[in-house]
Amino acid sequence: MSDTRPLPSIGPHRLTSRVILAPMAGVTDRPFRALCRQLGAGLVVGEMLIADPALWNTRKSRLRMDHRGEPGPRAVQIAGGDAEMLATAARLNADQGAEIIDINMGCPAKKVCNKAAGSALLRDETLVAEILEAVVKSVDIPVTLKIRTGWCADSNNAVRVARMAEDCGIQALAVHGRHRQQRYRGEAEYDTIAEVASRVQIPVFANGDITSPDKARAVLDYTGANAVMIGRGAQGNPWIFREIDHYLQHGKRLAAPSLTERCDVLGGHLHALHAFYGEHMGVRIARKHLGWYLEGDTRLDEDSRRQLRATFNGLDSPQSQLDFIDELFRHDPADAPERVARAVAHHGIRAA
Repeated sequence: MSDTRPLPSIGPHRLTSRVILAPMAGVTDRPFRALCRQLGAGLVVGEMLIADPALWNTRKSRLRMDHRGEPGPRAVQIAGGDAEMLATAARLNADQGAEIIDINMGCPAKKVCNKAAGSALLRDETLVAEILEAVVKSVDIPVTLKIRTGWCADSNNAVRVARMAEDCGIQALAVHGRHRQQRYRGEAEYDTIAEVASRVQIPVFANGDITSPDKARAVLDYTGANAVMIGRGAQGNPWIFREIDHYLQHGKRLAAPSLTERCDVLGGHLHALHAFYGEHMGVRIARKHLGWYLEGDTRLDEDSRRQLRATFNGLDSPQSQLDFIDELFRHDPADAPERVARAVAHHGIRAA
């Protein structure tokens, strides 16, 4: 059954589909955002940016703030535990072209929670309100919020935080169906997301364990959320956005990408990483993405994937990585590890 509801809006920005790319540190950089948008994401959110402007002079932070050439709406996520600092960060990012500010209150990482940021904020609802009010008042663009169901199983306060967020002027809310102490273990639960969606008028985005069109449809039906937010399910599988969007619109599964398209998309992604980060850093960042792509390549068994990852991780130039991709999709995958290893050795490319 197709979803006939109007697409959700965040302030003046109407989403182009009901499938959103979640912000992920070290993943949702400009090349990956562009690819996911191209393949059907209705909104993409940049990597989490620490709110302290004094830390923005690092190369990593500058790259995270780089939105040159991106179509709107450009969404930037900020994290921190000080209301004034977060308000300043929101204002500075708006001045640099951000069109949506997202506040992170969902990250479970120790290095974030130990600084009373991310999901650690859910333990202090007074501070949550102070932060939300300060950030909303500091900018003229929409502010959104990402949370978990609570800090732990005994402190499930997502509904209270959601209502507080709506009262403070937050214009959309993403809820990950786990509490902080779960991190990414176990299964996401959607009862809390359903309760949140029933208690607020702002758009609610369901997040957690959504890895297929069928699961997306089931989660939307169960929770009443306005959209799904995809995080780890998009790693190595950027096609998931168009597949879910097509299923929601037409009630039918879209054909899987052809080998030619997989080759072109993977090669294009690597080329974009090399161009964005430079040769040295781009080659290294490409390695984790290749690992994720291999996980989704059903032609290969686990031993072949392991051998191919080892070979690719030993390549030290952009051209050798692109040649690897071309060779990977050229012939029958049965002998892929040996064939790729022979090919890179023949061309004088150092491999593991």
